[in-house]
Amino acid sequence: MTGSLILIAVGLLALAIGGELLVRGAVGIAKKFGISTLFTGLVIVGAATSMPEMVASLQAVFAGSPEIAWGNIVGSNIANSLLILGGAALIAPIVLAGMGRRDSVVALLVTLGVWAIAWQGLGAQYIGVGLLVTLVVYIVWRYRHPPAQVEEKEDEHPAPNFLLSLVFFAAGLAALVFGGGWLVTGAIDIASDLGVSETVIGLTIVAVGTSLPELAASAVAAFRGHAELALGNVLGSNIFNLLLIGGVTMGVSGQALPVELLKYGWPIAAASALLLVLMCRFLPRIGRLFGLLMLAGFAANTALAFA
Repeated sequence: MTGSLILIAVGLLALAIGGELLVRGAVGIAKKFGISTLFTGLVIVGAATSMPEMVASLQAVFAGSPEIAWGNIVGSNIANSLLILGGAALIAPIVLAGMGRRDSVVALLVTLGVWAIAWQGLGAQYIGVGLLVTLVVYIVWRYRHPPAQVEEKEDEHPAPNFLLSLVFFAAGLAALVFGGGWLVTGAIDIASDLGVSETVIGLTIVAVGTSLPELAASAVAAFRGHAELALGNVLGSNIFNLLLIGGVTMGVSGQALPVELLKYGWPIAAASALLLVLMCRFLPRIGRLFGLLMLAGFAANTALAFA
């Protein structure tokens, strides 16, 4: 048990560091080739911050544990919506002012769509391809219809050294690969030792661990007085988790989603996605009290998973 906990701790640390390095490297490479700030934020950074989930999920699939992979995807979205956004709101209230309305609806529709696939017990590689195609359509649509605020910020910082960006990218990717392997190995061992299902371990321990890059980004944004950036971080990550990571996971394994997630995973994920839609539509901001309630909801969901 002790060895497994050490593996998980080291794996989580490697994922956090690797995610940060990968993002830095990806942004530097994008700026070198003149890719726009919008496209960099939406595609490069959005995909890069989802790499811990991607690596951990693929490691789980290759290890013969797709339950951990899908538990990680669903659990990461729940953690993003409740833990990360709620924590950011505790640091500084998140001003909404109509932001995120379209993306929150997209995130909800994608959540309901993948939940429907799980409910029907469907599993095939072409479904994974369909999810990836949907992501491409979303990216193209978002590129052609950007939020008004995005165009106001162009190259706040000078482009970093290109060679250093390549080093960051390679080092981050290596840390993600090794960290994902250690995290999944430790999680499988603990699930076996405690008699807890691999789906629950993926939904909780692995999901929170792979969400560390998003947690760090949101916390820093809130601390620096830009808490509203946490909203875009969460919405983008949720969409990428389901379409990119879910698509790749389904494309590789071709297996149906775990039935166990139908009990509490998918309903909570859908409810939290709906909550984001309602907040973006009706609330002027997410205050500290509301953030505390979101954290309480996440704690309750974690307890329910182990019940």
